[in-house]
Amino acid sequence: MRKTGKKFAAARQQVADKPHSIEDAVPLMQKVKFAKFDETVEIAMRLGVDPKHADQMVRGTVVLPHGLGKTKRVLAIAGADKQKDAQQAGADFVGGEELVEKIQGGWIDFDAVVATPDMMGKVGRLGRVLGPRGLMPNPKTGTVTLDVAKAVQEIKAGKVEFRVDKTSIIHVPFGKSSFDESRLLDNAKALVAAVMRAKPSTAKGKYLRSAYVSSTMSPSIRLDVGSLEALA
Repeated sequence: MRKTGKKFAAARQQVADKPHSIEDAVPLMQKVKFAKFDETVEIAMRLGVDPKHADQMVRGTVVLPHGLGKTKRVLAIAGADKQKDAQQAGADFVGGEELVEKIQGGWIDFDAVVATPDMMGKVGRLGRVLGPRGLMPNPKTGTVTLDVAKAVQEIKAGKVEFRVDKTSIIHVPFGKSSFDESRLLDNAKALVAAVMRAKPSTAKGKYLRSAYVSSTMSPSIRLDVGSLEALA
């Protein structure tokens, strides 16, 4: 039988088994937190879609108003004419085919990758390395683009990607437990609204089935689906 620690059990006792509005859930989560480190805060949403069908795949990006509490290290693989733009926009690593070869050699010291379309023939060779880590550039998420400066700036500003998994659930971070309540609420609302807008036209029935918010160590708090749907 699985056992929980005393601190977790004490925190869970403070969370009523009922739906909460996002405005109530965020301060409650901050109240019951007990970890000594700055926890990541995330939301989990179960959707009424079947991700086995390509036309029901839910995927997108959103720039969180207050970021994630850390700055991502951005790698830009671009043609020579766009490398200066990427550097000026704040990319941490900029280059062309030499970076592709470096990654093939085992280097992965970065958090996000953007690429120009003309480089994708070479970047495609990195699928087995970048794909499992969720780092493969993709036009649908704005990371394959001629406007590399904009792509880099958005990632640095707090752009996050969401994608439904094979169990029809989306897990997305939206800040740190050290954020004040208003910043977490702004981020959460922007994220939920983006997911709601990404509803596939082929999805039938109820789209948002359930949702929970939690921090790294805290118990999850069930959210009121109706109030979240209104954010769209």
